[in-house]
Amino acid sequence: MIDLHVHSTASDGSFTASALMALARDIGLEAMAITDHDTFEGYDQAKQMAASFDIEIICGIEISARYNSRTVHLLGYFLNGQANAEMRRWILHLQHTRSLRNKVLADKLQKDGFNIALEDLAHKAPHMIGRPHFATAMVKKGYASSIREAFCDYLGEGGRYFVPRFEPSIQEASSMIAKANGIPVLAHPIRITRDATALEYYICDMKEMGVAGIEVYHSEHGRAEVELYKSIAQRFSLSITGGSDFHGEKDPSIALGYGLNRNLFIPKSVLDALRG
Repeated sequence: MIDLHVHSTASDGSFTASALMALARDIGLEAMAITDHDTFEGYDQAKQMAASFDIEIICGIEISARYNSRTVHLLGYFLNGQANAEMRRWILHLQHTRSLRNKVLADKLQKDGFNIALEDLAHKAPHMIGRPHFATAMVKKGYASSIREAFCDYLGEGGRYFVPRFEPSIQEASSMIAKANGIPVLAHPIRITRDATALEYYICDMKEMGVAGIEVYHSEHGRAEVELYKSIAQRFSLSITGGSDFHGEKDPSIALGYGLNRNLFIPKSVLDALRG
């Protein structure tokens, strides 16, 4: 069993790299990809421990990119080669744009009386602050009843305090991953549209822009979606990946390796095929 979509405290997960490694060992994972948002820090930490835990760690990342005025997520895999240096410099630029957005967002909230300071978030999220950290703080301070409400009413697109940030085009993100000898994969396609015809059109278009794979197995994908995405992958000659999108305590209904309500069991053959 493998899991190719996992987040650590280096981005918006609640498990440190060492805690992830211990949990992966306990449930019998053969391989795991750390795919934090806009950072390799979680992977770098886990890689140092991989031999001790007898688990293969895949270098991955998750990047927010723009496609036809909407945000889509790209997963990049096998980004630990020599060509990775340029990719890492590019990722530092993306991190800087996050920091700029966070400052604007914090200023807007404070101006309207929300007692949420970047310094407090940095203490609880020392690696990289994102909107989920703002949402968690809003719930803890009673400004929102749930993470979902915080995003819908305040932080997400259409929310009162939404602040856009720079996102590379899907062509640029795919190109950077490919230049680093990685594989760019469309994450959780169910979040793009549930219209099969429209999704096929989008994926065909994205392939022309450099996307080389699709995340078929995911906690939010039911059997019908899995079969649909498999057929789309076959039709457009795309690689197949899968992962739980594990974030730990921030979404306890999703288990590492097993997904939502144990709807996943991804065999190592998926990784072998991805590796080619």
